[in-house]
Amino acid sequence: MTPAELASVVLAAAHAVFEQRGLDRAALPASTVVERPRNPEHGDYASTLALQLSKKVGVPPRELATALADELSRAPGVKSVEIAGPGFLNIRLDAAAAGQLARVIVETGAEYGRSDRLAGEKINLEFVSANPTGPVHIGGVRWAAVGDALSRLLRATGADVGTEYYFNDAGSQIDRFARSLLAAAKGEPAPEDGYGGAYIAEIAAEVQARRPEVRSLDDDAAQEVFRVEGVALMFDEIRSSLRDFGVEFDTYFNEKDLHDRGELDLALARLRQQGHLYESEGATWLRTTDFGDDKDRVLRKSNGEWTYFAADCAYYLDKRERGFERVVIMLGADHHGYIGRMKAMSACFGDDPERNLEILIGQLVNLLRDGAPMRMSKRAGTVITLEDLVDAIGVDASRYALARYSSDSPIDIDIELWTRATRDNPVYYVQYVAARTAGVARNAAEVGLLPGDADAFRPELLAHEKENELLKALAQFPAVVATAAELREPHRVARYLEESVAASYHRFYDNCRVLPLGDEKITDLHRARLWLNNATRTVIANGLYLLGVSAPERM
Repeated sequence: MTPAELASVVLAAAHAVFEQRGLDRAALPASTVVERPRNPEHGDYASTLALQLSKKVGVPPRELATALADELSRAPGVKSVEIAGPGFLNIRLDAAAAGQLARVIVETGAEYGRSDRLAGEKINLEFVSANPTGPVHIGGVRWAAVGDALSRLLRATGADVGTEYYFNDAGSQIDRFARSLLAAAKGEPAPEDGYGGAYIAEIAAEVQARRPEVRSLDDDAAQEVFRVEGVALMFDEIRSSLRDFGVEFDTYFNEKDLHDRGELDLALARLRQQGHLYESEGATWLRTTDFGDDKDRVLRKSNGEWTYFAADCAYYLDKRERGFERVVIMLGADHHGYIGRMKAMSACFGDDPERNLEILIGQLVNLLRDGAPMRMSKRAGTVITLEDLVDAIGVDASRYALARYSSDSPIDIDIELWTRATRDNPVYYVQYVAARTAGVARNAAEVGLLPGDADAFRPELLAHEKENELLKALAQFPAVVATAAELREPHRVARYLEESVAASYHRFYDNCRVLPLGDEKITDLHRARLWLNNATRTVIANGLYLLGVSAPERM
């Protein structure tokens, strides 16, 4: 019996109690939930339905809980119901009802854990969005791992998600990039405000190979060639490295397009229509202080130039005009001060900042070698890049390590730990269960042990304490996925896979033999345990998929 099925049984019991007592059934919810009690000794599941309904119908919670317990204890699959505290219901399932979950998981397969909890939500999720002036650094890599995992979680819970990478290919940083390329091509040091690192020389050489005529142009014309070609090459490299990391975006959006299509003028007109613009000292200002910002923001300078914030306004409006009801933006730790102005900007457009705009802030990442932070990249010169991280520990370990922690916490990634083939390496610990469950299934087939038809499955035989513990862990997966999606916290999936599923499976494996020994006859218990083994493989694979990590069949 799944948690959702048990919740329906609890609600059916409540309907029966209300009918017996002549209570107003309109007070009953359309659905309810059951949860795992913190203390396993309290039962398999707990319900607070009696507490929720007590005031609505004027019946003391303990009295209502007693009536619900009496009715519920007669339901098929329910072994016992105990009342705790003011009216909590602690429910125990019989072995057959609990064991049926293994069959449900195996038959549901890749869909197990998915729901329609966020159905109807149209979400634009923007992450990474590093400037095309250098390789993706380790801070951006964190957002690549977390953002991609979050997009998978949101889709798994029914949301309509569009992932987006915003290329800042207009403005002063691109000018500095172009000047740096020109200097490298001429054999000169990088400008004082320019970019260094071996990659600048590499790109400059590639531009000259593609456009040999650039050598004969004057500096202004040559700089424009380096700007256009250099940005394109950097784009290609960023997209390629992210693709190799397992991250693809639905949309790659260029800031320059906002300027070329006149969308900044459109945003300005919309904000003027809303009554939030004013002119001062020749500049155009947005009155964001009306909505809690610490100061008003300039959109257009007195010399006619647009500010970066003007492009942010136009880009936000563009997303909303494309039909996205919620705009989610992931930003680095150095952008924390951006939240107030962005929320105020949303309100200036007439939106609800709490509903239509969501900003997530990620903290710093350190890559440790021999216990000390690595500071310099061989290629980038100043920062650790995506390639540095992947070269050090691999794609799977990188994605898992970055998604395993809450984004608002700084993290240290120890190269020695994350390359170790031992249980203290978190990704190895989880992937080992994926490989072990696959190996058990292979070995079972070799000795003629097959799960058999679902009709022949004997779930009541899964009565061992460790089997029950594993079943409870597997049952939590849909709720973990839904919570991780709603709270934007993919790390909940990683911790669940480690602390609940992997830990419980290892204890099950050590105490409950799946394969027959020697000439031992294959029994229904072996088959039932094979179902449970295969169900574990399904949950591990589904969970790792949500993190963008592979579930190997061999290690």
